[in-house]
Amino acid sequence: MDAGADIRRRELAAFLRSRRERIPPERVGLTRGRRRRTPGLRREEVAHLSSVGVTWYTWLEQARPIQVSAAVLDAIARVLLLDANERAHLFTLAGVADPAPDTESATVPAALRAMLRQLEPIPACVQNGRYDLLAYNRTYGRLLCDLDAIPAEDHNCMLLAFTHEQWRAALVDREETIRVMTANYRAHMAEHIAEPAWKHLLKRLQRESAEFRELWERHEVIRSGGNKVKRFRNEHVGLVHVEGTRLWLGPQQGSRLVAYVPADEESRERLEKLHALVTAEEAVGPRVGPGDGVGSGAGQWAP
Repeated sequence: MDAGADIRRRELAAFLRSRRERIPPERVGLTRGRRRRTPGLRREEVAHLSSVGVTWYTWLEQARPIQVSAAVLDAIARVLLLDANERAHLFTLAGVADPAPDTESATVPAALRAMLRQLEPIPACVQNGRYDLLAYNRTYGRLLCDLDAIPAEDHNCMLLAFTHEQWRAALVDREETIRVMTANYRAHMAEHIAEPAWKHLLKRLQRESAEFRELWERHEVIRSGGNKVKRFRNEHVGLVHVEGTRLWLGPQQGSRLVAYVPADEESRERLEKLHALVTAEEAVGPRVGPGDGVGSGAGQWAP
């Protein structure tokens, strides 16, 4: 027996268990229930979401000498929400070449968070292809609503545009904005159609917004909305005109840094005023809200 292969299988089994146990069931669209003893997902849940047999997946976590394909590993990596480093580690332990080594990562490095802070008073954030807000600076956190007061699981621009009253009111050209976002989401979902997180967001939008359901049924597809002047109505400083700029963070059009540069001098002054307001509040003391301490970007007042 190959001792090295045996060690890798045991390492792979331990790694899968550790990643599975860290994921709350709600994050992939499952209900927790009262009798759940597992800290994260159950084996059968990972198997079901990955479209593999429960017995086969159990053998994988038991370090049995079985063959695993790249397609199955890819499905498991997506269900377990592995970042780029974790995904590479998974494929290395399995001894299989990764067919998509540049898969989008959900991790926002500290250096990128520091960059967001340095861009102030320009509002800026990091989004993934699903419109999840992964991180944002203080000005962005108060541009359309008070993001720090919103639970981390709701930090998604599409969800907020359809369901959050203050965010909706801040979008001056909301009708066009939500049409483009819906068409863009449909276009990109074709590449992620089996992924639990994408399906969960779609189901939630369909359940909570009749407006979204109507737009979704149009089957419009748009790959990019382009950079153009946007209008936001902020409750503290009034109307601002900004030019949205996107900087892609990888070879695929997934995660991107989005910055809203003021389009005129009046908007610049108003964004500076908003930034001063947030800075003054920060000086009073740390804010406590539903998003504090969450790695997704909520409450990110520290660089």
